[in-house]
Amino acid sequence: MSAKNRADLITKLHKFVKKEYQVITPPSNRSVLEHMIYGCCLENSTFDAADDAFARLQENYFDWNEVRVTTVAELAESCRNLSDPTAAAKSLKKTLHGIFEHYYQFDLDFLKKENLSKAVQTFQKFNGVSQFVVSYVAQNGLGGHSIPLDHSLMRLFYVLGIVTEEESKKERVPGLERTIAKAKGAEFSILAHQLAVAFNSAPFSTAIRAMILKINGDAKERFPKRASRKKEPEKKAPAKKEPVKAVAKANPVAKKAKSAAKSAAKPAAKSAAKSAAKPAAKPAAKKTAAKAKKKVVKKAPAKPAKKTATKSTKKATAKPVKKAKATKKVAKKKTPAKRLSKKKPR
Repeated sequence: MSAKNRADLITKLHKFVKKEYQVITPPSNRSVLEHMIYGCCLENSTFDAADDAFARLQENYFDWNEVRVTTVAELAESCRNLSDPTAAAKSLKKTLHGIFEHYYQFDLDFLKKENLSKAVQTFQKFNGVSQFVVSYVAQNGLGGHSIPLDHSLMRLFYVLGIVTEEESKKERVPGLERTIAKAKGAEFSILAHQLAVAFNSAPFSTAIRAMILKINGDAKERFPKRASRKKEPEKKAPAKKEPVKAVAKANPVAKKAKSAAKSAAKPAAKSAAKSAAKPAAKPAAKKTAAKAKKKVVKKAPAKPAKKTATKSTKKATAKPVKKAKATKKVAKKKTPAKRLSKKKPR
């Protein structure tokens, strides 16, 4: 983007927010430290919410050193009206830690008489202090020309086309301080901050989008899009068939039924084997006997059954055969009457 187009959009934004919002000037009797704490509350939040959180901190704690040693959860409870209470509590706690470890005191009004750039560089070295807080203190506490930039304002600049996506990630707006004069710096930051927070809290509001489109009509292409509510139906996985062994272990009733079936199959197999030795009356009986043989071949073989059957039949038929021979011999013997009849008369 060219510098001219960027400057034109920034100027247009300043004129628009000046008509829509009112300038909120911070109290002049605040110290440098209080400006720093207020900046931690104001980041990504409205001025009303920041005023409420700042008042709670002053009422609930004896001094700022007590705030420094308080847990993040308790500080978040005091900052509950902010957009992100936990993030604000962490920023506040780290800022106070950095000030105390560097200066060993909380009175920072002596920095007004020293070099501004040196004080800003010192604040930037503090661990956990955001660039928004440093710029806010430099502008309102130390009287410098630095426009505070938070996530909400950078998001608004990206939608308006003032910065690119890469520049928004770095949180830098080239030529912003040159376009906005020092005398108008506080006014611009306060007014633009109100529109940025409103858009960040309700990005799909039609009223806010209409306001942004009045500044730049091409912003419609960069508006955030709603996530699709339709969800694809979840594919159910086919149910796996459990093995027979596992089912038998899990179900004792099935196991007992299986053992009963095995015990009932043994006498059935023996009777089938005996019936196979005799001629079957019906072809259906042959089929059933053959199936029974196939199923219980290993447990009840048919061969031993046949042998026993044949042995028993031989023994049973041997006795009547001997008796028949004996009757034949008796029949051959001649009676005395027959002998006399055969003799020739003398």
